[in-house]
Amino acid sequence: MKIKYLLLAAACAAPLPAFAQDAKPADRETTEAQPAKQAFTTGVAKGRDMLDSAISASSFDGVEIQKLGMPSIAEILRNVPGIRAEAVSGEGNASYSIRGLPLAATGSKFMQFQEDGMPVVEFGDMNFFGSDVFMRADLSLAQVQTIRGGSASTFSSNSPGGVINFISKTGEEQGGAVQVSTGLDYDTKRIDLDYGGKLSDTLRFHVGGFYRQGEGPRELGYDALKGGQFKVNLTKTFAGGYVRLYGKYLDDRTPTYLQMPLLVGGTNADPTYSQIANFDIRKDVIGSNAISALPTLDGDNKLIRDDMREGSHPIVKTVGLDAQFELGGGWTINEKFRYSDVHGRVMQNFPLSVAPATALLAAYGGSLAKLSYASGPNKGQVIANPATLNGNGLMAYSLFMDVHLNSLDNVSNDLRASKVWKLGSGDLTTTFGYYHSSQKIDADWLFNSAVTDVVGGGKSSLLDITDALGRKQTQDGYYAYSAQIVTTGYRRSYDLNYTVDAPYASFNYKTGKLAVGGSVRYDFGRVKGTLYGSELGGGRVGTTSFDINGDGVISIPETRVGTLPLTQPGPVNYKYDYVSYSLSANYRFAPEFSAFARYSRGGRAAAERLQFTPAMNYLTGEPVDPASKYDPVKQAEAGVKFRKNDLELYLTGFWAKTGERNSQINSNAQGQVQVQNIVRSYKAVGAEFEGSYAWGPFKLTAGATYTDAEISSDLTDPTVIGNVPRHQANFIFALTPQYDTELFSLGANIIGTTGSFAQDTNQLKMPGYTTVNAFLQVRPTERIQLSLNANNVFNVLGLAEVTQAAIPTTGVVTARAINGRTISASARYSF
Repeated sequence: MKIKYLLLAAACAAPLPAFAQDAKPADRETTEAQPAKQAFTTGVAKGRDMLDSAISASSFDGVEIQKLGMPSIAEILRNVPGIRAEAVSGEGNASYSIRGLPLAATGSKFMQFQEDGMPVVEFGDMNFFGSDVFMRADLSLAQVQTIRGGSASTFSSNSPGGVINFISKTGEEQGGAVQVSTGLDYDTKRIDLDYGGKLSDTLRFHVGGFYRQGEGPRELGYDALKGGQFKVNLTKTFAGGYVRLYGKYLDDRTPTYLQMPLLVGGTNADPTYSQIANFDIRKDVIGSNAISALPTLDGDNKLIRDDMREGSHPIVKTVGLDAQFELGGGWTINEKFRYSDVHGRVMQNFPLSVAPATALLAAYGGSLAKLSYASGPNKGQVIANPATLNGNGLMAYSLFMDVHLNSLDNVSNDLRASKVWKLGSGDLTTTFGYYHSSQKIDADWLFNSAVTDVVGGGKSSLLDITDALGRKQTQDGYYAYSAQIVTTGYRRSYDLNYTVDAPYASFNYKTGKLAVGGSVRYDFGRVKGTLYGSELGGGRVGTTSFDINGDGVISIPETRVGTLPLTQPGPVNYKYDYVSYSLSANYRFAPEFSAFARYSRGGRAAAERLQFTPAMNYLTGEPVDPASKYDPVKQAEAGVKFRKNDLELYLTGFWAKTGERNSQINSNAQGQVQVQNIVRSYKAVGAEFEGSYAWGPFKLTAGATYTDAEISSDLTDPTVIGNVPRHQANFIFALTPQYDTELFSLGANIIGTTGSFAQDTNQLKMPGYTTVNAFLQVRPTERIQLSLNANNVFNVLGLAEVTQAAIPTTGVVTARAINGRTISASARYSF
């Protein structure tokens, strides 16, 4: 994949793409939809070479992304140096970290995902709803641009680690394409379309999108993938600027692959992982048509029946405005506005305990309990010998998580003014702006506790337990219509609103070989709303008796029905503020070589993960400790840049320090899943490398990151101080060799990582791995392209997460792995 190292000219505190949105109209024709050039424009019509700038960034153009077969967002970002993307969840809800900043929970806490320069959502680590849930890659994608490092603190709110911007095509080139794709060894069919061009000399448009349907890369026995996306934009250009209107509609259902069982032997320091009989974690999930009906009480305590096959189902309707005007006196005004109507559903199966069926049966039903099928073709049949159940003798107690996203509506606006001043022998670029956003987070958590077998191939079933007295401890496979396996506290409802305001300013002064810059941003926010179900306030969650199946009899599981205390709301009402700043210098020693340094301080405001924790006082609606309102991030970086002919080399050293108040899922000493509240500090040092070389038709791009990170303090568990944060590998890399001619393109995308620890206690290790993803494109005629993609060619078992901190006595852990080998083919016709 062609990775170009972009360096922004000024530390402007405005959202990406600064090198596109700041350009004069004549320059925008080449910057919006084509791969970024080595020289780009910032502020007003002031070009600056990337070797004169003091910030690190990477760019992927859409053509190169398509070579990988239109992968998920996480699979794209695995190629960016400095970013660790755990591409194990499916299309969305992956976890991301950057430059040693911690991944204490899930999502992308310290990075912000944007589309066309504006946030997809304000916070990237909301429970069950990471930013990538609401995004898809298709033919309408022109480019992905990423900024890493401290200057991102002043480019946008809540993004001290970096900003990732997905830029759409806008019709600069007349024409389009239609592409049909299919899985060759898995069931998925997909069609992509895009078309754009000029309606007049000053008016152009672009439309694009996709639709797909199928089981997906893992066997579930039903169409887990179903839906698509449509995008449209219209651009009017005029002397001194442009106005663009755009829209997006996303309605796409995808599965979320959570932790699944895996065998482990050996020692914690040198474990050996292997597949369970009749279950391959690379291609299997505990799920099927027989595990679908989920009865529960909703956010109003009314009986509903949801369907587990719904998976992750976001519905997004977005409209936006992007405009630029040149005023008198050399001033340029940029205005960006975006509104999104967002709602949906997330259904997930989280196996909390996977162990021999005989042991779990005795634990939940007694020594003489019987086991039978509660669903599927064998429904009602007694299992005579649970020790041989499905050839592996295992059973799972799971949380069936039914999360209703009632509203994630958000609106944001960014207005800024820029001017270049002649000052002495150099140019001074100044920018002043104001950012405002309003983010709603309205959701209901409706968890059930269920019992299943452990079998792959889309053949899983619910199980019933009957004790020695003939009493059913489960009903239709459900032990409780609540999260009682863990705690009754996982029935929650909240309706919160987060407003963010941020004035900002920046300057960049360049004279001769030297460029210095600085920027400052002041974020102040307000959080208001109501929640129900906190163990600490907002009414204590409890269980009640409710006739779920309507047979007039209250069974034992029907005495364990979770309810929300709707008459006891908990208030949320507090304000916060913090200052971010960044200072930099760049010196160009020679036309081919330069060096830079930067120091920055930023912050990340706490989102709804702060709720339902001891950090909140629900009598006042405010955090107990004001310091928990946001986490500060300090960063420093220094690098060298070299570019000559077809060779580009970039090396950057970095240092980062941050506080972290969060909750994470791990396990206790007995291997049982638990939720732990953490109050910590982390620090990291490291280096990232990026380079490319072209020699005729042969191209090689490479990226690598070395990170030495540790937990520097912990208020709740001092035993982990000095340990390496969980999932943090010392070394990750991406390598893409390819050979391009007019007739064909052939290459491979190689992704690798060294080992890391499963949890912060630094006991059980996860081994490193390397995967090879191959691609072949053949162009028999000018308009036709045939493609073949093989991901994880060697079917490597690559683990990104293990829940257990140490090897349990059962020898069974739950883990998340990358998909096994998948092969797909596509045909594309351009017109």
